[in-house]
Amino acid sequence: MFFSLHSLIWEHEVCSLLKYGELIPRLETALGKFSNRDSAEVIQPVRTTVPLQKHSGFLGVMPCYMENEGILCTKLVCFYKRPTGSTLPSTQATVMLLDPEYGNVKAIMDGDVITGMRTAAVSAISAKLLMCPDAEILTILGTGKQALSHYNVFTEVFSFKEVRVWSRSKDKAEAFAQSLGHHVTACESVEEAVRGADVIVTVTRSTVPVLSGQWVKPGAHVAAVGACRPDWRELDDTLMKQAVVYVDSREAAVTESGDIILSGAEVFAEMGEVINGTKPAHREKTTVFKSLGLGVEDAASAQLVFDKWKSKAM
Repeated sequence: MFFSLHSLIWEHEVCSLLKYGELIPRLETALGKFSNRDSAEVIQPVRTTVPLQKHSGFLGVMPCYMENEGILCTKLVCFYKRPTGSTLPSTQATVMLLDPEYGNVKAIMDGDVITGMRTAAVSAISAKLLMCPDAEILTILGTGKQALSHYNVFTEVFSFKEVRVWSRSKDKAEAFAQSLGHHVTACESVEEAVRGADVIVTVTRSTVPVLSGQWVKPGAHVAAVGACRPDWRELDDTLMKQAVVYVDSREAAVTESGDIILSGAEVFAEMGEVINGTKPAHREKTTVFKSLGLGVEDAASAQLVFDKWKSKAM
Protein backbone atom coordinates (compact mmCIF):
# COMPACT_ATOMS: atom_id res chain seq x y z
CA MET A 1 0.00 0.00 0.00
CA PHE A 2 1.56 3.26 -1.12
CA PHE A 3 -0.35 5.68 1.07
CA SER A 4 -1.97 5.60 4.48
CA LEU A 5 -3.41 8.10 6.92
CA HIS A 6 -0.24 7.64 9.00
CA SER A 7 1.43 9.86 6.41
CA LEU A 8 -0.56 12.89 7.53
CA ILE A 9 1.62 15.33 9.48
CA TRP A 10 -0.44 17.88 11.35
CA GLU A 11 0.34 21.49 12.24
CA HIS A 12 1.44 20.79 15.81
CA GLU A 13 3.79 18.06 14.58
CA VAL A 14 5.38 20.35 11.97
CA CYS A 15 5.84 23.00 14.69
CA SER A 16 7.62 20.53 16.96
CA LEU A 17 9.88 19.15 14.22
CA LEU A 18 10.93 22.24 12.25
CA LYS A 19 13.67 24.33 13.89
CA TYR A 20 15.45 27.35 12.42
CA GLY A 21 18.89 26.05 13.37
CA GLU A 22 18.43 23.11 10.99
CA LEU A 23 16.18 24.83 8.48
CA ILE A 24 18.38 27.81 7.59
CA PRO A 25 21.39 25.81 6.32
CA ARG A 26 19.05 23.52 4.36
CA LEU A 27 17.50 26.55 2.67
CA GLU A 28 20.87 28.14 1.92
CA THR A 29 21.87 24.95 0.12
CA ALA A 30 18.54 24.79 -1.72
CA LEU A 31 18.76 28.41 -2.89
CA GLY A 32 22.29 27.86 -4.13
CA LYS A 33 21.23 24.79 -6.08
CA PHE A 34 18.25 26.63 -7.55
CA SER A 35 20.48 29.42 -8.86
CA ASN A 36 22.85 26.93 -10.48
CA ARG A 37 20.07 26.14 -12.99
CA ASP A 38 21.16 22.49 -13.16
CA SER A 39 18.15 20.32 -13.98
CA ALA A 40 19.70 17.43 -12.08
CA GLU A 41 19.71 19.62 -8.98
CA VAL A 42 16.37 21.47 -9.19
CA ILE A 43 13.47 21.62 -11.62
CA GLN A 44 11.00 24.24 -10.53
CA PRO A 45 8.65 26.25 -12.74
CA VAL A 46 7.25 29.61 -11.76
CA ARG A 47 4.17 29.24 -9.55
CA THR A 48 0.94 28.55 -11.46
CA THR A 49 -2.02 30.57 -10.21
CA VAL A 50 -5.76 30.15 -10.63
CA PRO A 51 -7.86 33.24 -9.80
CA LEU A 52 -10.64 32.81 -7.23
CA GLN A 53 -12.47 35.95 -8.29
CA LYS A 54 -15.55 35.45 -6.14
CA HIS A 55 -13.36 35.35 -3.04
CA SER A 56 -10.67 37.88 -4.08
CA GLY A 57 -8.01 35.21 -3.99
CA PHE A 58 -5.78 32.86 -5.93
CA LEU A 59 -4.82 29.21 -5.81
CA GLY A 60 -1.09 28.75 -6.29
CA VAL A 61 0.50 25.45 -7.30
CA MET A 62 4.23 25.15 -6.53
CA PRO A 63 5.88 21.90 -7.69
CA CYS A 64 9.58 21.09 -7.38
CA TYR A 65 11.76 18.10 -8.26
CA MET A 66 15.26 17.71 -6.78
CA GLU A 67 16.49 14.72 -8.78
CA ASN A 68 19.83 14.12 -7.08
CA GLU A 69 18.18 14.13 -3.66
CA GLY A 70 15.12 12.16 -4.71
CA ILE A 71 12.71 14.85 -3.52
CA LEU A 72 9.43 15.41 -5.38
CA CYS A 73 7.15 17.95 -3.74
CA THR A 74 4.31 20.31 -4.43
CA LYS A 75 2.49 22.90 -2.38
CA LEU A 76 -1.08 24.05 -2.83
CA VAL A 77 -1.58 27.51 -1.37
CA CYS A 78 -4.59 29.81 -1.42
CA PHE A 79 -3.90 33.49 -0.77
CA TYR A 80 -6.38 36.32 -0.52
CA LYS A 81 -6.75 40.07 -0.55
CA ARG A 82 -8.69 40.46 2.69
CA PRO A 83 -10.41 43.69 3.74
CA THR A 84 -9.10 45.51 6.80
CA GLY A 85 -10.45 43.90 9.94
CA SER A 86 -11.17 40.54 8.32
CA THR A 87 -10.75 37.55 10.62
CA LEU A 88 -10.27 35.16 7.71
CA PRO A 89 -6.74 33.90 6.99
CA SER A 90 -4.81 35.55 4.15
CA THR A 91 -3.12 32.24 3.26
CA GLN A 92 -3.84 28.52 3.65
CA ALA A 93 -1.37 25.91 2.46
CA THR A 94 -0.88 22.15 2.16
CA VAL A 95 2.36 20.42 1.18
CA MET A 96 2.66 16.97 -0.43
CA LEU A 97 5.78 14.80 -0.72
CA LEU A 98 5.71 12.13 -3.43
CA ASP A 99 7.92 9.22 -4.36
CA PRO A 100 9.52 10.26 -7.69
CA GLU A 101 9.96 6.64 -8.85
CA TYR A 102 6.50 5.24 -8.07
CA GLY A 103 4.49 8.46 -8.09
CA ASN A 104 2.67 7.71 -4.83
CA VAL A 105 2.08 10.26 -2.10
CA LYS A 106 4.49 9.72 0.80
CA ALA A 107 3.20 12.44 3.08
CA ILE A 108 0.67 15.24 3.29
CA MET A 109 1.52 17.90 5.81
CA ASP A 110 0.32 21.24 7.08
CA GLY A 111 1.77 23.93 4.84
CA ASP A 112 1.08 27.05 6.89
CA VAL A 113 3.87 26.44 9.39
CA ILE A 114 6.28 25.45 6.62
CA THR A 115 5.37 28.55 4.61
CA GLY A 116 5.75 30.88 7.57
CA MET A 117 9.02 29.42 8.80
CA ARG A 118 10.78 28.94 5.47
CA THR A 119 9.77 32.44 4.33
CA ALA A 120 11.10 34.01 7.52
CA ALA A 121 14.24 31.88 7.37
CA VAL A 122 15.00 33.03 3.82
CA SER A 123 14.50 36.66 4.89
CA ALA A 124 16.98 36.01 7.70
CA ILE A 125 19.43 34.57 5.17
CA SER A 126 19.09 37.75 3.10
CA ALA A 127 19.78 39.85 6.20
CA LYS A 128 22.79 37.74 7.16
CA LEU A 129 24.28 38.36 3.73
CA LEU A 130 23.18 41.95 3.07
CA MET A 131 22.60 43.94 6.29
CA CYS A 132 25.36 46.02 7.84
CA PRO A 133 27.36 43.98 10.39
CA ASP A 134 26.58 46.35 13.28
CA ALA A 135 22.79 46.46 12.71
CA GLU A 136 20.93 47.46 15.87
CA ILE A 137 17.35 48.38 14.90
CA LEU A 138 14.80 45.99 13.36
CA THR A 139 11.43 47.21 12.07
CA ILE A 140 8.56 44.92 11.13
CA LEU A 141 5.66 46.35 9.11
CA GLY A 142 2.66 44.09 9.68
CA THR A 143 1.38 42.08 12.64
CA GLY A 144 0.13 38.83 11.13
CA LYS A 145 1.56 35.29 11.14
CA GLN A 146 4.48 36.25 8.94
CA ALA A 147 5.31 39.15 11.24
CA LEU A 148 5.53 36.74 14.16
CA SER A 149 7.64 34.17 12.30
CA HIS A 150 10.01 36.93 11.16
CA TYR A 151 10.28 38.29 14.70
CA ASN A 152 11.05 34.80 16.00
CA VAL A 153 13.83 34.01 13.56
CA PHE A 154 15.38 37.50 13.45
CA THR A 155 15.64 37.67 17.23
CA GLU A 156 16.94 34.09 17.40
CA VAL A 157 19.67 34.61 14.79
CA PHE A 158 20.62 38.26 15.38
CA SER A 159 21.06 40.55 18.39
CA PHE A 160 19.06 43.72 17.78
CA LYS A 161 18.98 46.37 20.50
CA GLU A 162 15.58 47.69 19.41
CA VAL A 163 12.57 46.22 17.63
CA ARG A 164 9.75 48.36 16.24
CA VAL A 165 6.43 47.25 14.79
CA TRP A 166 3.68 48.98 12.83
CA SER A 167 0.19 48.08 11.68
CA ARG A 168 -2.63 50.03 10.05
CA SER A 169 -4.49 49.25 13.27
CA LYS A 170 -2.91 50.97 16.26
CA ASP A 171 -4.60 48.48 18.59
CA LYS A 172 -3.13 45.52 16.69
CA ALA A 173 0.33 47.05 16.72
CA GLU A 174 0.18 47.64 20.46
CA ALA A 175 -1.22 44.18 21.18
CA PHE A 176 1.44 42.58 18.98
CA ALA A 177 4.23 44.55 20.68
CA GLN A 178 2.94 43.65 24.14
CA SER A 179 2.78 39.97 23.24
CA LEU A 180 6.45 40.01 22.25
CA GLY A 181 7.93 41.79 25.24
CA HIS A 182 8.95 45.10 26.79
CA HIS A 183 11.74 45.78 24.27
CA VAL A 184 9.32 46.00 21.30
CA THR A 185 7.86 49.40 20.41
CA ALA A 186 4.56 49.93 18.57
CA CYS A 187 4.79 52.93 16.21
CA GLU A 188 1.91 55.06 15.00
CA SER A 189 3.24 55.65 11.48
CA VAL A 190 5.39 53.82 8.97
CA GLU A 191 7.79 56.77 8.86
CA GLU A 192 8.25 56.68 12.64
CA ALA A 193 8.83 52.93 12.51
CA VAL A 194 11.45 52.90 9.76
CA ARG A 195 13.44 56.13 10.36
CA GLY A 196 16.97 55.03 11.32
CA ALA A 197 16.16 51.30 11.10
CA ASP A 198 18.97 49.03 9.91
CA VAL A 199 16.68 46.19 8.80
CA ILE A 200 13.07 46.58 7.65
CA VAL A 201 10.74 43.63 7.09
CA THR A 202 7.51 44.27 5.16
CA VAL A 203 4.90 41.57 5.74
CA THR A 204 1.69 43.48 4.99
CA ARG A 205 -1.47 42.77 3.03
CA SER A 206 -1.09 46.06 1.19
CA THR A 207 -1.64 46.31 -2.55
CA VAL A 208 -0.23 49.86 -2.74
CA PRO A 209 3.16 51.14 -1.51
CA VAL A 210 3.44 51.63 2.25
CA LEU A 211 7.22 52.11 2.49
CA SER A 212 8.82 55.21 0.99
CA GLY A 213 12.47 55.32 0.05
CA GLN A 214 12.65 58.83 1.52
CA TRP A 215 12.31 57.31 5.00
CA VAL A 216 14.89 54.53 4.56
CA LYS A 217 18.39 55.35 5.72
CA PRO A 218 21.32 54.69 3.34
CA GLY A 219 22.73 51.22 3.85
CA ALA A 220 19.54 49.74 5.31
CA HIS A 221 18.35 46.31 4.25
CA VAL A 222 14.69 45.69 3.33
CA ALA A 223 13.18 42.20 3.21
CA ALA A 224 9.94 42.62 1.27
CA VAL A 225 7.61 39.65 1.71
CA GLY A 226 4.07 40.86 0.92
CA ALA A 227 2.69 41.95 -2.48
CA CYS A 228 3.05 38.64 -4.35
CA ARG A 229 0.98 39.65 -7.36
CA PRO A 230 2.06 41.70 -10.42
CA ASP A 231 -0.32 44.54 -9.54
CA TRP A 232 0.31 44.57 -5.75
CA ARG A 233 2.99 46.68 -4.07
CA GLU A 234 4.57 47.46 -0.70
CA LEU A 235 7.58 49.56 -1.77
CA ASP A 236 7.55 52.85 -3.70
CA ASP A 237 9.50 53.71 -6.84
CA THR A 238 12.02 55.81 -4.92
CA LEU A 239 13.12 52.87 -2.82
CA MET A 240 13.10 50.40 -5.70
CA LYS A 241 15.24 52.69 -7.86
CA GLN A 242 17.78 53.64 -5.17
CA ALA A 243 18.33 50.13 -3.80
CA VAL A 244 20.33 47.18 -5.07
CA VAL A 245 17.59 44.61 -5.69
CA TYR A 246 18.02 40.93 -4.87
CA VAL A 247 15.36 38.23 -5.40
CA ASP A 248 14.82 34.54 -4.77
CA SER A 249 14.03 33.91 -8.46
CA ARG A 250 14.53 36.22 -11.46
CA GLU A 251 11.76 34.47 -13.40
CA ALA A 252 9.29 34.78 -10.55
CA ALA A 253 10.25 38.41 -9.88
CA VAL A 254 9.50 39.62 -13.40
CA THR A 255 6.28 37.57 -13.51
CA GLU A 256 4.79 38.03 -10.03
CA SER A 257 6.31 41.02 -8.22
CA GLY A 258 4.42 44.29 -8.63
CA ASP A 259 7.22 46.07 -6.77
CA ILE A 260 9.65 45.10 -9.53
CA ILE A 261 7.35 45.10 -12.56
CA LEU A 262 5.63 48.43 -11.90
CA SER A 263 8.74 50.28 -10.74
CA GLY A 264 10.87 49.06 -13.62
CA ALA A 265 13.66 48.27 -11.15
CA GLU A 266 16.54 46.11 -12.32
CA VAL A 267 17.21 42.83 -10.53
CA PHE A 268 20.86 42.66 -9.55
CA ALA A 269 21.08 39.09 -8.31
CA GLU A 270 19.35 36.08 -6.82
CA MET A 271 20.15 35.19 -3.22
CA GLY A 272 21.41 31.84 -4.46
CA GLU A 273 24.00 33.62 -6.61
CA VAL A 274 25.28 35.45 -3.53
CA ILE A 275 25.41 32.16 -1.63
CA ASN A 276 27.30 30.56 -4.52
CA GLY A 277 29.74 33.46 -4.67
CA THR A 278 28.91 34.40 -8.27
CA LYS A 279 27.37 37.77 -7.30
CA PRO A 280 28.54 40.16 -4.55
CA ALA A 281 26.65 41.17 -1.42
CA HIS A 282 26.55 44.98 -1.33
CA ARG A 283 26.33 45.45 2.44
CA GLU A 284 27.45 49.07 2.15
CA LYS A 285 24.47 50.01 -0.03
CA THR A 286 20.73 50.14 0.49
CA THR A 287 19.43 46.70 -0.46
CA VAL A 288 16.03 45.17 -1.12
CA PHE A 289 15.38 41.45 -1.07
CA LYS A 290 12.09 40.75 -2.82
CA SER A 291 10.83 37.41 -1.56
CA LEU A 292 8.14 35.57 -3.50
CA GLY A 293 8.63 32.08 -2.14
CA LEU A 294 9.91 29.07 -4.08
CA GLY A 295 8.86 25.47 -4.44
CA VAL A 296 12.43 24.43 -3.70
CA GLU A 297 12.15 26.10 -0.29
CA ASP A 298 9.00 24.09 0.44
CA ALA A 299 10.63 20.89 -0.82
CA ALA A 300 13.72 21.27 1.37
CA SER A 301 11.58 22.16 4.39
CA ALA A 302 9.09 19.34 3.85
CA GLN A 303 11.84 16.74 3.44
CA LEU A 304 13.43 17.91 6.69
CA VAL A 305 10.08 17.56 8.48
CA PHE A 306 9.44 14.12 6.94
CA ASP A 307 12.91 12.78 7.82
CA LYS A 308 12.52 13.89 11.45
CA TRP A 309 8.95 12.58 11.60
CA LYS A 310 10.07 9.15 10.37
CA SER A 311 12.94 9.06 12.89
CA LYS A 312 10.57 9.96 15.70
CA ALA A 313 8.03 7.34 14.63
CA MET A 314 10.58 4.49 14.53
